[in-house]
Amino acid sequence: MRLAGKVALISGGGKGIGAATSRRFAEEGAHVGIGDVDREAGAAQAQQLSDAGLSATFVALDVTRAANWQSALQTLTDQHGGVDILVNNAGIYYRHGLESVDETEWDSVLAVNAKGPFLGAKAVIPSMKQCGGGSIINISSTAGIRGSIAPHYGASKGAVRLLTKSIAVNFARDGIRCNSVHPGPVDTEMGHAAVPRDHRDQRLARVPLGRFGRPDEIANAILFLASDESSFMTGSELVVDGGSTAG
Repeated sequence: MRLAGKVALISGGGKGIGAATSRRFAEEGAHVGIGDVDREAGAAQAQQLSDAGLSATFVALDVTRAANWQSALQTLTDQHGGVDILVNNAGIYYRHGLESVDETEWDSVLAVNAKGPFLGAKAVIPSMKQCGGGSIINISSTAGIRGSIAPHYGASKGAVRLLTKSIAVNFARDGIRCNSVHPGPVDTEMGHAAVPRDHRDQRLARVPLGRFGRPDEIANAILFLASDESSFMTGSELVVDGGSTAG
């Protein structure tokens, strides 16, 4: 098992990519802390994994609040001794162009998508340093690499991309690796909100593989970065987009 004995905290772990990642991590031997602001979804995912004989705990987590991060970390530390892996996955999306975005919506998207990973990393890095290292995986997007219709989403994911590199270069000597994953269109609730039905054929025409990605395909990429198989990778961008940024 690739994550045997490891403890992972996954924000937004109750649904979509986060839920798929929590299952893959647990299947590979990790104890998974499923952090989510949606208590019902997070608790249900933790229960589903526990019912399958896997190790999981739900922790209430609003990623925009530093105190929530500290509480989640303390819970996992008290139960399992610390956190070896952090997946900053929680995110929100609104399909609005620049002229339709007001300040409240801009601030909301940047708070969840960019401030959240900052607070998560800030919370876990001190204990990772004490324990000799760890792996942080930040979920960005292809929208963090090239322009998209939603400027606040693209700005937030671009911020995650460079936050990742800053963490990587500043904490490598502490044994902490930090990499980003950049999904293309994915078959999740958020993925379909980003590509509404009347735009679907047009969007998929720009994906060489011609389809949405599956959550488990993104989860497998995240698993690779969490495991020792990627031990010489830090500050890297792992694009999982069916080839859509290749052309």
